[in-house]
Amino acid sequence: MNVAVVLSALATLAWIAALATIGLAVMRAARGQRLKAAGGIIIAAIILALILTTISSGLVFIQPTERGVVITALGEGVRTQALQPGLNFVVPFLENVVKYSVARQTYTMSIASEEGQISGDDSVDARTADGQIVKVDASVIFSIDPDRVVEQHIKWEGRYIDNLVRPVARGVIRDAVSQFGIEEVVSSKRFELLAAMEDELAIIFNEGALVLHDFVLRNIAFSDEYAASVEQKQIAEQLAQQAVFVVQQREQEAEQARQVAQGKADAVVIEAKGDAEARLIQAEAEAKALELIAAALQDNPDLLTFEYIQKLSPGIQVMLVPSDNPYLLPLPELQPSPTP
Repeated sequence: MNVAVVLSALATLAWIAALATIGLAVMRAARGQRLKAAGGIIIAAIILALILTTISSGLVFIQPTERGVVITALGEGVRTQALQPGLNFVVPFLENVVKYSVARQTYTMSIASEEGQISGDDSVDARTADGQIVKVDASVIFSIDPDRVVEQHIKWEGRYIDNLVRPVARGVIRDAVSQFGIEEVVSSKRFELLAAMEDELAIIFNEGALVLHDFVLRNIAFSDEYAASVEQKQIAEQLAQQAVFVVQQREQEAEQARQVAQGKADAVVIEAKGDAEARLIQAEAEAKALELIAAALQDNPDLLTFEYIQKLSPGIQVMLVPSDNPYLLPLPELQPSPTP
């Protein structure tokens, strides 16, 4: 329970009671009637109201996510130490407290009309090193340094968003983008760009008693002209890739045809080698057979005559033999041909 709020409510009730008592006394006096002890009641109510108002004015409750800067009529105008979470006491009527949230805050600059803190297109127009215009959507997540709340109040008096966060963030984005080309911004060096922005913002925010927790590079949009050129480039690259694929396909088909032809040629060679080897084997066998026959004839010359007779047709009727050759086998008897 917030004691300061309760005391303030009680003080308000005491003032209402005092005013009601005064009003009632005036009405009765107008009618010629007197209110007994009206003066004492009024004085007591006023005194109680003054006491409660004074006490409630001196009590300040600070939430855990807050810090309080004490503006005082005593001394240099501001207490050097901020009020910490909990119940705090200040000098009534001479000091008042300005509360600051130390929780994280997000400031968004977006091309979408309803996403950012400012309605409409609030993206950052930035020019790249090669002269292209890009629109940058970004969010800055920050908080007030809890240990430097008084310093922050003295520097900005609560106007740190309009006077520090917004202008600095937009300026840092433009400066960082100008160091990179359009292709680097959107692809190869996007993370390097983001790191450069974060480092620069962290330094400037620290000087302003703020803490940068994160910087989100939400989106980078091109101009219409560059977007059209990128689209045409992508189409050309796709066509080139398709042509390369067709060439590779044709090369694969040619390689397959070459391999098939090579296979057929290898098969013909293998078959020819097989035929040659078969013929060689057959020739060697025939030569061997002739050698054996020659050896046999050398040992038995009449074997040739025997083989000659063996080859004659079995139905032969007449045989002519050399006159100097003896008859080895009896000839079949000659039978006369039938008379027609």
